[in-house]
Amino acid sequence: MIAATPQPPYYAVIFTSLRTDIAADYHQTAMRMVELAEQQPGYLGHESARESIGITVSYWQSLEAIKNWKQQTEHLLAQQMGREQWYTHYKTRICLVQRDYGFEKI
Repeated sequence: MIAATPQPPYYAVIFTSLRTDIAADYHQTAMRMVELAEQQPGYLGHESARESIGITVSYWQSLEAIKNWKQQTEHLLAQQMGREQWYTHYKTRICLVQRDYGFEKI
């Protein structure tokens, strides 16, 4: 599903990752992170896809909201597990969305 974002400006956090073969607790933790992010002030939505590379883009009202999400206690634990077990490589990019447009066939 494509996130229903507001009119710009807003921020996008792009998390790109390569996984290890360790799957224990990954799916449950990923679902919990979505659940927690949705409860964070300033969260606007997200989109995610995984094939050989995983890409999750989350949308936020402000840099402060992103900073608070990064420091959320359970999210900190998930980040640690990611570095220790689930990812061989990841990169996070934070972008200001200044313009967006789209198409939807009805």
